Amino acid sequence: MNDASTETRSRRGLAWGIGIVFVALFGLLLHGVLVSDRPDREALPSPLIGKPAPDFSLPVLHEPGRLVSSDDLRGAPYLLNVWGSWCPACRDEHGALTRFAETKRVRLVGYNWKDEHADAIRWLEHFGNPYWTVLVDYDGRKAIDWGIYGAPETFLVDADGIVRWKYVGPLDDDKIATQLVPLLDAMGVPQ
Repeated sequence: MNDASTETRSRRGLAWGIGIVFVALFGLLLHGVLVSDRPDREALPSPLIGKPAPDFSLPVLHEPGRLVSSDDLRGAPYLLNVWGSWCPACRDEHGALTRFAETKRVRLVGYNWKDEHADAIRWLEHFGNPYWTVLVDYDGRKAIDWGIYGAPETFLVDADGIVRWKYVGPLDDDKIATQLVPLLDAMGVPQ
């Protein structure tokens, strides 16, 4: 074999390799475009769905000496809403959460995450407190068990302590009506 035919084969192999990479990237891009119109495209799967909520015992914001545990919350469904005074998106969802809490369909439990005590109190005094109770995770250690990585995040936990739904991002009236309420209906939670 001469050097010219080896060089030609190398160039052909390189051209095929580049072509395959291009086709693969195009396929990934096409897939992304095709699934981008799905209504649940922002939903992140949670390994907790269908499993018991993590065990915890956390202080109550307005009664720092009192602890509430996961066992204390069993017996009736609750919506656990992760928020912080430092979180702009938490302010965005606060009106919708307040309106939902007024229905008293389920207990709305606040999960104040990585916040300063005084800032959290001030925030609730300013915007209103829709929560049945507010738990505090100052250092964020219990949040790891829940898979929390940002705020706001919201979990629906049934009466048996099983996580039924997780939503990442700010809730609004539409998401509550189209995602949360049908789940509550399916769980047989009275209106």
